[in-house]
Amino acid sequence: QIQLVESGGGLVQAGGSLRLSCAASGSIFGLLGMDWYRQAPGKQRELVARIFSGGTTVYGDSVKGRFTISRDNAKNTIYLQMNSLKPEDTAVYYCHSERGHWGQGTQVTVSS
Repeated sequence: QIQLVESGGGLVQAGGSLRLSCAASGSIFGLLGMDWYRQAPGKQRELVARIFSGGTTVYGDSVKGRFTISRDNAKNTIYLQMNSLKPEDTAVYYCHSERGHWGQGTQVTVSS
C-alpha cells in the first residue's frame, strides 16, 4: 500500500510562486508514474502535470510554461514548482500515483 502526503500549499499573490511536495511511502515509488491534479470549487478534477518513471513529463495546457513537475526517487518525493501564479490556479492540489492512490490534498489560494 502506498500513502501520499502533500505539503506546501498556501496563500500567495498573483504572480508569485509556490512549491508543492508529495512524499510517498513504499519501495516501488521509483517505478511509478506520478501526477498532480487539482480541483477548484464547482469544477471537475483536472490533470495538472504527470511525470513518468523515466522522467518524461506532460502538462495541462493551462499550466504549460509556468509549472514544473519533478521527482527525487531517493527521497520518494515529487514536486510541483508553480510560478507566475494566477487567481484561476486556486484549487486543492492532489498527488496521485498510476496505481490509483491519492493524497489528502493541499489548498492553494492565489489572490488578485
